Amino acid sequence: MDLVLLYTHLKQTTILKTHKSMKNLILTAIAVCSLNTIQAQEISYKKWVKEAPRLEDSFFTTPKAKEVAETVLLYQQPTGGWPKNINFFQTPDNKEKALEIKNDVNASTIDNGATTTEIIYLSRLYNATHDETYKEAAIRGLDYLFEAQYENGGWPQFYPRPKGYYVQITYNDNAMINVMNLLRDVSNGKSPFTYLPESTRQKAQKAIDKGVECILKTQVKQHGKLTVWCAQHDRETFAPAKARAYELPSLSGAESANIVIYLMQLPNPSAEVIQSIESAVQWFKDSEIKGIKIESFINKDGKKDRRVAPCEDCKPMWARFYELETNRPFFCDRDGIKRYHLSEIGYERRNGYSWLNRSGENVYKEYAQWQKRIRK
Repeated sequence: MDLVLLYTHLKQTTILKTHKSMKNLILTAIAVCSLNTIQAQEISYKKWVKEAPRLEDSFFTTPKAKEVAETVLLYQQPTGGWPKNINFFQTPDNKEKALEIKNDVNASTIDNGATTTEIIYLSRLYNATHDETYKEAAIRGLDYLFEAQYENGGWPQFYPRPKGYYVQITYNDNAMINVMNLLRDVSNGKSPFTYLPESTRQKAQKAIDKGVECILKTQVKQHGKLTVWCAQHDRETFAPAKARAYELPSLSGAESANIVIYLMQLPNPSAEVIQSIESAVQWFKDSEIKGIKIESFINKDGKKDRRVAPCEDCKPMWARFYELETNRPFFCDRDGIKRYHLSEIGYERRNGYSWLNRSGENVYKEYAQWQKRIRK
């Protein structure tokens, strides 16, 4: 019988209430089997970032949790941060290669959920085991985040990497917002960070305050009107900045959603924050793309492909990129040339990047709740 089904069945009886050892045994078995299944499937690092936060508290009392932690600790760099794109559910086959990555301090990053995911995992494991090793590693990770923050409040994608677009203030893929969400939990003494001292909580709040200032300074004005944000901004001038060849200076309909949602979750927002929120929400309303959807199809080469198709009843969408001057949505291939139809870029970028999204829906939902709160 499936272990999850067995547990669900027994939970409806008095058996688990009177036999706690049986309950713990089943939960442990579920956790171990789940992780073994994950490993057998050879999941990507994306699964680590997605699944690690979803692990039940009971998992952190299992031997498997410590086994995963050994890999997490193995890759923690001298900076205190972690490299990205590592599947910590899998023990590395080549320890020498792992140590080579570990010692490449230029690989320390907050991109793709790196560092923040590991800090949370180790903190949860410390709470379950009270093993100081995990606590110390998590604190080193937090110290990395504090050190990596610029004086102007922004965070680069990589630190201490000295050059390239990696040094810009990075909202791309929610890098900076992931850090600020974590620090908010630290500042509030929220689980799993209840073990941290008041001094660390205060340090986190100071970093948050600086981060909010940076967000307000980087909000782009279009013809004198506040709009939203670029995926990355120059660390000195705050101007929208280019990243990869197909990531041109622009207004972002994806990253901006989580930025404004973060602002809406601030307690006691200032007049400047309120203005920022109202302006960003208005931009989302003005920038809706209606009457389309993204659909999959098999192209003439027999490959699964994507295209924009008309749709009368679909909810609005938003583009990943809008022109800074005209607010016109655009697409871009690795040649760095703007195009205005998804079909005009090559197969690889057309299918390997999120060009259109419905991120504005979450903005609207949060905005409705935010309006109720600030009117009280």
